[in-house]
Amino acid sequence: MIPSDRSEPSIQLTHVSIRLGGRSIQEDMNVSLAPGTFAALLGPNGAGKSTLLKLLLGLLKPSSGEFRVLGRLPRTGNRDVGYLPQFLNMDSMNALRARDVVGFGLDGHRWGFGFPNRTREQKLDQILDEVDARSFSRASFDQLSGGERQRLLLAQALVSDPKLLLLDEPLASLDIAHAQEVIGLIARICRTRGITVLLVTHDVNPLLPHIDQVLYLANGRSALGRPDEVITTEVLTQLYGSRVEVVSALNRRFVVGAEV
Repeated sequence: MIPSDRSEPSIQLTHVSIRLGGRSIQEDMNVSLAPGTFAALLGPNGAGKSTLLKLLLGLLKPSSGEFRVLGRLPRTGNRDVGYLPQFLNMDSMNALRARDVVGFGLDGHRWGFGFPNRTREQKLDQILDEVDARSFSRASFDQLSGGERQRLLLAQALVSDPKLLLLDEPLASLDIAHAQEVIGLIARICRTRGITVLLVTHDVNPLLPHIDQVLYLANGRSALGRPDEVITTEVLTQLYGSRVEVVSALNRRFVVGAEV
């Protein structure tokens, strides 16, 4: 359930339009996500999913409209916003211990490694326990499975105790079993911490038992609501501007007639 306290939305976009290089990415977006909401961000390639995350991170500005993140204008380096990007140079982390990768979320902005102290080590132990990663925290990063690496990168994004968590395709490189584990972990953290999560994905089906809302982007348009309100033939046909069929079978939703 979405928390009832909506006094300060975690994300608020009002009539926001985004243009890049003269190309319209999104027009007239109106989005409000309450604290503690677990939302999926969906849409075809090029619809503006990663661009929207950059806007929320303060890396881009809209061409028009008003927007707030945690009640303020977005800014880079905001420790109240945790971020897991889609693409990372993992080669640079291969020789590091797992717990040192997580430690970058605390002091990676400084030159060299942070000085080890009791408070820092306790914080790392706490976050490693939260993502069920303490058992392999002493292993080198290159020895870990894809699911284990995602747990560590999630821990890195969480270690500053953010109020908003932005995840760009965290399930893309995982098999079904590991993807389900990571989804369950993210849902649990969202509920226990009461933080807002916006997760970019191409397949909403594994998320359906856990998410509160869907933000769907397509053809410069957007729709926000519960999954059963947004992922429908009528709404997606309107978004795409051409006939789209949503078929439900085996507790899954399939979108036919659009690039998804």
